[in-house]
Amino acid sequence: MVVRLSKILLMAAIALWLALVAFGNLTDYGSNWPFVQHVLAMDTIFPGAGIHYRAITSPWLQRAAYALIIAAETFAAILCSLGAWRLWRTRMGRSETFHRAKRLGVLGVTTGLMLWLGGFMAVGGEWFGMWMSSQWNGLESAFRFVVVLLAALVYLGQRDDPLDE
Repeated sequence: MVVRLSKILLMAAIALWLALVAFGNLTDYGSNWPFVQHVLAMDTIFPGAGIHYRAITSPWLQRAAYALIIAAETFAAILCSLGAWRLWRTRMGRSETFHRAKRLGVLGVTTGLMLWLGGFMAVGGEWFGMWMSSQWNGLESAFRFVVVLLAALVYLGQRDDPLDE
């Protein structure tokens, strides 16, 4: 039962974390907006880099990208919240039932991984050359998100011992 409770609390904490990230971007839109603009515009990467042709300078496309980021954060937070709730509801059930209840949480964590690993590290870091920017390099933060979410996914995915059924 202790392991089940730890998985529920972990999922709830991740849901809270992701919800606060999304809430921050919604209520303080301007804080991270310059980051998105500069990464997409590629205006702070090495001047001689041969990848400047990839830059997105259209304000409309930049805003669409930021909206997609916020939507993914929100979606991941909602899925993790629902996942925590489902785990809570099945905490006293059979191990198979509890394991099946992890699905929404797994989807939420995976959504977060796709955002920070696929979106920030792969697309932002490599395609837009974010790693070349000394001012607008979010790879360290993205890596922190990826490590936490990946560890949670591994732990959450482990099967649980049956309770005294």
